[in-house]
Amino acid sequence: MAELRPFRGLRPPKELAQKLVAPPYDVVNAEEARAYAKGNVHSFFRVSRPEIDLPPGTDEHADEVYAKGRENLALFQREGWLRQEAEPCFYLYRQKMGSHVQTGVVAAASVEEYDAGRIKKHELTRADKEDDRTRHVDDLGGNDEPVFLTYRASSAIGALVEEGTRGAPEYDFTTEDGIGHTFWVVRGELNARLREAFRAVPALYIADGHHRSAAASRVHALRQKRGEGGGHDRFLAVIFPHDQMQILDYNRVVKDLRGLSPEELLRRLGERFDVKQGAQKKPGQVHQFGMYLGGKWYQLSSKPGTFEQTPTGVLDVTILQRNVLEPLLGIGDPRKDSRIHFVGGIRGMEELERLVDGGAWKVAFSLFPTSLDQLMAIADAGEIMPPKSTWFEPKLRSGLVLHLF
Repeated sequence: MAELRPFRGLRPPKELAQKLVAPPYDVVNAEEARAYAKGNVHSFFRVSRPEIDLPPGTDEHADEVYAKGRENLALFQREGWLRQEAEPCFYLYRQKMGSHVQTGVVAAASVEEYDAGRIKKHELTRADKEDDRTRHVDDLGGNDEPVFLTYRASSAIGALVEEGTRGAPEYDFTTEDGIGHTFWVVRGELNARLREAFRAVPALYIADGHHRSAAASRVHALRQKRGEGGGHDRFLAVIFPHDQMQILDYNRVVKDLRGLSPEELLRRLGERFDVKQGAQKKPGQVHQFGMYLGGKWYQLSSKPGTFEQTPTGVLDVTILQRNVLEPLLGIGDPRKDSRIHFVGGIRGMEELERLVDGGAWKVAFSLFPTSLDQLMAIADAGEIMPPKSTWFEPKLRSGLVLHLF
């Protein structure tokens, strides 16, 4: 059972929304966030990336950074740039990227369900990133950015979402990247009907936001220990049906061939793959890979018996890791090895060619996208996906609505 609740969202007035919203905190570095927010006092990066209001070079994890985030959030509320809803409600958030459209429900999700494993994860988290998000959320006194959740699509929920989007939206704009964002406030008894419909959903799955959800759990435990009340048993989430989600490929480039010549690498690859030169750059199906080496593209097709028939074993990221990256190129832990770099599919094959042709990277691999069915099967089995297995697009904009404790 998924216990989602309406909440009194903190959000910008209609005329300010497009100017205020910003990309997620973790898709930019401090310098990029500072450049993005330049000249815009309303930029939400001043809350989600508050180091941009401190001298360049300031440690992102310094006490003054978290204090500045709290100070800026108070400023945004004082100036009326963010205003709290009078009554608890759900929100509906639609994104349009080219021909792709996805519509999700914005809600307060349950920390208890996350802790009990009914909000299922598929990735490991890093302690330093958990620590950062825990401190950030605790100091703010609320969730400033949502966790991206999914569920197996339900016709009943779909009908209610469609009903809620018939009226005029609260926000409707297109951001600089060409993605459309449309946002509705759910009013009246539709809130209760949505809440009841989600109770028939057996499980929710984290698509993106493992560190934010882990931080929500830790903040709840901290505040319980301190004897503080409030809504810290909930965290901000946007929940999309699985059949509307879009996962792009997540590709790899490697700095060197670990002493192998290109010819030797091709020979060794031939032991586990059927290798063709001049084939298409992007794989057309699972268990097929593109490789860019020495200015040429190759197609690698996995031979039978070269991978395990388990939920994680059949993933193409696993096949590449166990058959190429580790045994041939010496990449044992891709989360820590500086010789590997990950490139989101949104950047295209041209980015892989540019990196290799520039000389800093020796070889690139393009992968077929992981599917939502694979992600949910792995989460259901209690297994963990390899790092950088999924790249979701479009990304959720931050600042449309916050959840305060």
